[in-house]
Amino acid sequence: MDRPLLDEDNAAFVQGGVSIVAASRGDDLVPSIGRASGCRVSADRLEVTIFVIQSHSVELIDDIRTSRRVAVVFSQPSTHRTLQLKADDAQLRSLRDDERVIVARYVDAFAREIGRLGHTDGQARAVFECRDDDLVAVQFTPDAAFEQTPGPRAGSPLAVAR
Repeated sequence: MDRPLLDEDNAAFVQGGVSIVAASRGDDLVPSIGRASGCRVSADRLEVTIFVIQSHSVELIDDIRTSRRVAVVFSQPSTHRTLQLKADDAQLRSLRDDERVIVARYVDAFAREIGRLGHTDGQARAVFECRDDDLVAVQFTPDAAFEQTPGPRAGSPLAVAR
């Protein structure tokens, strides 16, 4: 069995109220970027799913569909703790009913996180406002994980969980 790149602490971190930004690229090597509305890590921590508003991230969705490559950065605004995951097997799919609850919890947690920095609940919610049918799941198996918190370890690979 494969070993997960995320330990339990990092898995909890990426599923919390952190800022989640995904990137990909087209065949022309031009990057695309979009904000995600939450994250789910599988019980075995081998698979990660993020939720993206399609109408806000058309190029990103197209690039993931074509290249299957994704890099996702998870950053806690109040501390700048940051992790990056990369994969080349990303797949798009519809959200499952239980994942809509994950998105709602994420928006609540993110609103609390940036509320500590002086932003209003309404500001946080406005970023993620969308119709239910406008969300898409991006599912992938990370093949690289990096510490990206500013400081001397930024860019270092995460140690493989045991």
